[in-house]
Formats: sequence, structure tokens, C-alpha cells
Amino acid sequence: MVSITLSIPEEVREQMKRFSEINWSAFVRSCIESKAKELAWKQEMLEKLNSPEEQELIKWSVELGRKAKEERLKDLKKRKLL
Repeated sequence: MVSITLSIPEEVREQMKRFSEINWSAFVRSCIESKAKELAWKQEMLEKLNSPEEQELIKWSVELGRKAKEERLKDLKKRKLL
């Protein structure tokens, strides 16, 4: 495992000392791991969204939505509600 050094304000260090039951190294490690996983997942999702297959699906869904709106508008005009 790799070690890193963090700088924190002195007042924060004093507050940390008051809560000695907390394993601050494990806490920070957990936060870093969690954020790294979150960012990796976001990157993976963005790559999937930018794939040609997803772009086609997005285009199809947008067109489907437009058609549905057009049909709804025609229906409302036909009923003279608009």
C-alpha cells in the first residue's frame, strides 16, 4: 500500500485529537476509495453514452418523443381543446 501525506489546518488537527476513537487514516482512506470508485463509474457511463450504439438509441428515443408530442397536439386540436 502507498502512503500519502495530507496537510490540514491546526484547528482541525486539534478537533481530530478530541475524537481519538476514530481511526482517521482508515476514514480518509475509505473516503478516497469511495470517491475514486464513483469517478470511475461516472467515466465508464460517459464512455458508454458516447458509444455509437448509445447515440443511435438516444436519437431514436428523442424522435419517438417528438412523434408522441405531435400526435398529442393533433389529438388536442381535433378535440378543439387547443
